[in-house]
Amino acid sequence: MTAFRISPPIAETFPDTLIALVTATGLRGHEPWPATTTVLENLEQQIANGTWQPADESDPRIEAWHTAYRSFGTNPRRIRPSVDALGRRLAKKGSLPRINPAVDSYNAVSVGHGLPAGAFDLARVTGDVGIRYADGTEEFTPLGEPDTIENPKPGEIIYTDSTGVLTRHWNHRDAHRTRVTEDSTHVAFVLETLHATRDGHLLKTATMELQGLLTPHAEETSVHYLSAARPSATA
Repeated sequence: MTAFRISPPIAETFPDTLIALVTATGLRGHEPWPATTTVLENLEQQIANGTWQPADESDPRIEAWHTAYRSFGTNPRRIRPSVDALGRRLAKKGSLPRINPAVDSYNAVSVGHGLPAGAFDLARVTGDVGIRYADGTEEFTPLGEPDTIENPKPGEIIYTDSTGVLTRHWNHRDAHRTRVTEDSTHVAFVLETLHATRDGHLLKTATMELQGLLTPHAEETSVHYLSAARPSATA
């Protein structure tokens, strides 16, 4: 079992944070996921016919993350929150990348609801996962760059386990080590908002949608929520 914890300084600085933790066990990433394909194609069709646009930095959901990034010294127009970068790519290219069914599922839910999302292969996570400020000594290997080692800036918000950093700039980029592939069978997915008072209902709707995409292809799924009041949950 892996515990996820929001550190007290993060909870104090961002008291309205709400993080959904969706755990899937017995995941079957090699079979077709038709519902995920449909969601992706529907988003792309809406872009094509002009009936919908992904949230951009003028949207309060994205603006909140830009403000948070600036608070820990990251320029959000150069290093963008994942949902912002994904939405910009979709608006520009008219399509979302196809990685594998599990990743495609959380990408679709993320951009569809304007909320950052990510995932970790729990078989590759060591110890518990903390959401905390970096001290600058931690090591991070970016997704797709297994031979690269970076050190987060002191004060940068990171997800980390006992081995190293799992995400930089809170939710900008995931680590190569804990990436989700077709072979991943035990995965923790996260969806995040900084404004639960305003967007908590949206987060819960997105969480239900993601769980619905995962359930037909998993032995079991479960949902837990982390907040300042309840800063820990177990996957």
